[in-house]
Amino acid sequence: MLPIRPLIATAMVVSATGLPAVPAQATQQAVPPMLVAIRAAHQVGLDRLVFEFRGRLPAQRDVRYVSKLIADGSGETVNAVGGALLQVRFDQADGHDRHGKATYGPVRRTYALPGVIQVVNAGDFEGTLTFGAGLARHSPYRVYTLTAPSRVVVDIATPYRTVPIRAYFLNTGRRPHTTAVQRPVIPPAAAFGALQRLFAGPTQAERAQGLRLVSSKATGFSKLTVKNGVARVYLTGRVTSGGSTFTIADQIRPTLKQFPMIKWVKIYDSAGQTEHPAGPSDSIPQSLEP
Repeated sequence: MLPIRPLIATAMVVSATGLPAVPAQATQQAVPPMLVAIRAAHQVGLDRLVFEFRGRLPAQRDVRYVSKLIADGSGETVNAVGGALLQVRFDQADGHDRHGKATYGPVRRTYALPGVIQVVNAGDFEGTLTFGAGLARHSPYRVYTLTAPSRVVVDIATPYRTVPIRAYFLNTGRRPHTTAVQRPVIPPAAAFGALQRLFAGPTQAERAQGLRLVSSKATGFSKLTVKNGVARVYLTGRVTSGGSTFTIADQIRPTLKQFPMIKWVKIYDSAGQTEHPAGPSDSIPQSLEP
């Protein structure tokens, strides 16, 4: 007579529905972690950037400096303001709900920190989440993880001195007036840093107060020179006023004229054109006329 094997060793576990039950641990592993928050704050000697996930930590994490940020899927360049660009990528992770809405808040956000200027999303495609952190300058960084809740932390060193400057944004509650906000920049290139902070736009808290960057379709600036009291700003993008009397020029001028060495501001379009290139006067390109 053949031995009878214990049923517990051969029977399949069946759920109340009559279907094979999936172990809880396997179900948890099948659900990818979901990004639910991005935070950044300054600590002594560093800026701390935190990515918080619901569920487990992403299986793979990659953080590195890149020359440009490329959108997942489309391959297009994603603009992020900063003197250095740190790419943060998570594999087998999601950042959107079933309706396609981001689960972590704004996909582009600005910070008034010594190092971190902007954090922008560059993709949430086929289980890969990619972000770019625009930094004031190239600095050492450290990556580590925390649990309960699951977090990936990037500590970016800020071993440099900063000085406070003002960036001027449109105040939608007092149109067409501007409001100044304070930003830290690295001397001696304070005017350059101020212009970078301007193009990064308001923080989320400032946006809640009605502040906005009117970009006039400028994507940034390629060069800033200051000589004999004249600042020359060369914009990028298809700059246009769109018929408005308030443009990017109305934010650039006060942002640069806060510096004693700048008396006049001449703004050029991407073709290198401005209306009054010579002489002691302000100037804008024809495309910024109403």
